[in-house]
Order: sequence, then structure tokens, then C-alpha cells
Amino acid sequence: MSPDKLKLLFIGDIVGAFGRVVAKRLLPDLKKEFSIDVTIANGENCAHGFSITEKIYNDLLTAGVDAFTMGNHVWEKKEVAQKIDLFEKMARPANYPPGTPGKDHLIIDVKGVKLGLLNLNGRIFMQCMDCPFQAADRVLPKLKEQTDLVLVDFHAEASSEKYAMGYYLDGKVSAIVGTHTHVQTADERLLPGGTGFISDVGMTGPIDSIIGMRKEQVMRRMIRQMPERLEPASEGPGLFNGVVVTLDVKTGKALEIQRIRRITEPLKVEEN
Repeated sequence: MSPDKLKLLFIGDIVGAFGRVVAKRLLPDLKKEFSIDVTIANGENCAHGFSITEKIYNDLLTAGVDAFTMGNHVWEKKEVAQKIDLFEKMARPANYPPGTPGKDHLIIDVKGVKLGLLNLNGRIFMQCMDCPFQAADRVLPKLKEQTDLVLVDFHAEASSEKYAMGYYLDGKVSAIVGTHTHVQTADERLLPGGTGFISDVGMTGPIDSIIGMRKEQVMRRMIRQMPERLEPASEGPGLFNGVVVTLDVKTGKALEIQRIRRITEPLKVEEN
């Protein structure tokens, strides 16, 4: 018998090996604490801060992540494009141009209930992309043919663009979670049409950093305005950012959305 409600945990951008360690350490207890039915993670920063690899993908699936969304760094590891068919539980942004490899949406089974995933990239202050609003209009009917439960990860820089997408899709999807800025916002709410919304879920990684990267490198790049290789920070307390969304299976609406922010003991994690 299918459940009346589903509890979904969305993990904010996992940054590097440090973020992966934090996610794997906290995930079992968080699943028990919130009675989680399905776990989705943004994986576009998993591999040394940029994109993901097949090994990391499989490792996080084993650790309890059920599916992944991505973002503007999706193609920065060549093997993603070369082996995209092996990433069966990963949706890349749907507003890449026609012909781009990979899944522009995903449907997964959760306790006999179908859950749709849609990933979109923003355009304000980001690379030139196809219109995310038109992409949503194109892909949503495919998802709605199979389920009324749809989660959207809008990977975007500007809060204004995220709010615009929230109101544009309000009542059409179950929840819209923002990613990309790595800074968790305190604006989680249920929109008038019953869609759960938050501007940005935040990140999972080293808190003693600048959005996950080594502080010194980021500051030199900003101050000198010269090229500087950025690497994930490797020491200090860990930060886990996420949201739990309770979904009504019958209506496809969100019943509740709750922020999660947890800090771990100091860690030292080398990239691998």
C-alpha cells in the first residue's frame, strides 16, 4: 500500500571530499530523526569542488543518497560526458540546448510512489543558457504524465530569479529548492499554491571556508584580480545544510518545509 505522505531530504551542494565525509557521517542519523523516505543531493561540487565522478557517484549512492541533481559545473569532469548513461540516477539541468547528453528529468520510485525530479540552471550572473522558464514548460508535462510529485532544483545565483521561478511554478510542482550560492537562506515557506520553497538550501562541506573553498585562495583572487586555482578547504568543523519537505502523495502539494543546519566536530579531510 502506498503511503499518504513522503518525507524528502534534500542535501545542499556537497563540496569536495570534506563535504562527502560530512554527508556520509550525518546522513544515517538524520534519516532516522526525520523518518526520511527519499534523499536527493546536489552533486555538482562533489569532485574536488567541481562536478562528480563515477566512483563518487556510486559511493554516495551506497551511503544512502537516492538521486542527484547538478548545475553549472556538471561537465567539468570529462567522464561525466563520456559515461553519462551510467549516471542513471542523476538529472542535469534541463535548459542546456537540445542534443546535450544526459537526462533532463528523472523519475524515481519511492515506496511504490513515483517522484519526479527537474533540475534547471539560472541565467542572471551566470553563463548563457536556454530559458529555464521555457524549459520547465517543456519538461513538466512529461513528468506530470506519470506523477504529481515533482521536486525542482533551481541552480541559480540571484534570489530574484529564484523567487520568480517559485511563483511561476507555484501549484504546478511540489517543491522548489534553490542551490548554487552555498549560503543557506532563512526564507523557507509554503507558497500560496501549495509549493514548498527556499531560495537556497546552502552547502555541505567545510564551514571554515569561503563557500567551501580555501579562504586564502579566494581572497587573493578577489584582491589581486588575477587567476587563482581554487581548492576545497580541508580542515575545521563540518557544515551540513539541507531541507526536509513533507509531501502529500494524493495532492502533490507540500505540507511542510524545514531547514536543517548541523555543525560537526573539527575534521581534516584530504582531497581524493
